[in-house]
Amino acid sequence: MDLAGFEVTDKITLPPESDYGIGVVGCGGIVNYAHLPAYKASGLNVVACYDRNSEAAETTAREHGIGRVARSLEELLTDDEVEIVDLAVTPWDQPAIAEQAMAAGKHVLCQKPLADEYEKALQLVSTAREAGVKLAVNQQMRWDAGIRVSRQLIAQGALGRANDARIQVSVRTPWHMWPWIAQSPRIEVMYHSIHYLDSIRYLFGDPERLTAFHSRFPGQPEVGETKTLTVLEYADGLQVLVDVNHHNWSDDAYALFRFLGAGGIVRGTIGLLYDYPTGRVDTLEYQPNAEPREWHAAALSTWWIPDAFIGPMASLMEAIQTDGEPLTNGTDNLGTLRCVFAAYRSAAEGRTVALAEFDEVTASAGRAR
Repeated sequence: MDLAGFEVTDKITLPPESDYGIGVVGCGGIVNYAHLPAYKASGLNVVACYDRNSEAAETTAREHGIGRVARSLEELLTDDEVEIVDLAVTPWDQPAIAEQAMAAGKHVLCQKPLADEYEKALQLVSTAREAGVKLAVNQQMRWDAGIRVSRQLIAQGALGRANDARIQVSVRTPWHMWPWIAQSPRIEVMYHSIHYLDSIRYLFGDPERLTAFHSRFPGQPEVGETKTLTVLEYADGLQVLVDVNHHNWSDDAYALFRFLGAGGIVRGTIGLLYDYPTGRVDTLEYQPNAEPREWHAAALSTWWIPDAFIGPMASLMEAIQTDGEPLTNGTDNLGTLRCVFAAYRSAAEGRTVALAEFDEVTASAGRAR
């Protein structure tokens, strides 16, 4: 579509080959209402599933037409038809399962966060490299319509030099849908704003410094933080604010993004967060810094759930074919995790954290190997 002279699209395409056998590990909510509907819509080949709760696996297989239910993880990993393992398990269980899958020669799409500790994520990236398999992380917001089109506009110079970016969300999130998250000591950044931090990196690159403030709503049942302010600072002067509140009880909920540059501005809404998980299509408008000042609206049509969930899998499949790297490959995702763990360090210690503080951790892991 043409948007003020720029060519953009929110359509997500598959690579030339997309018939790889997929084995799903973890048959919870996100797999059933996001992963599998997206794969079915694109005609992907899901050949088996496994969950330690066998009833969950049986239900998933029945409802989504999956031919085989593996009785054990080992059975799924030794299945010759399974070429890609799609993981949707808790972050503390994920590293061990991912390493087993890599050892079996399978390519892996991991859930976000890649791991609950930075050092574990480093090890997974190393293991994938040594095993000669592809590792991708399901940071699917990069394929959400608003972020995807914003990226295209930025790449074509529509914003010029960016100097202010904001993602501001105030909603009421149904944390009860994920009881294990609700009881986690780290909630908002680890499981929600990780999407925004990853998307900001996708749009603008890696920041130099990060400052974060974490809070809780009075009387909230969740254990961890549910209100956060995160400021990312860049070497060229760009400042980014990620402002999120999950306990907005009012009817004035909003989920907005706004990216301002010397040459133009993009603004829009994150549709999924209105009446989650049903949501709606994103909105996006662009205004160039030129007369006459007019807003140009993009005709977006894809949804974050389930449409964007085809993105990481399609990128992984393309990487397998070209011997390249998925867009959300493990090495790239370490940059997102540095932001996540820097946010927790900043909030806990009451200071600004330079992302370079994680360089020594990375170097030490390399020396240990």
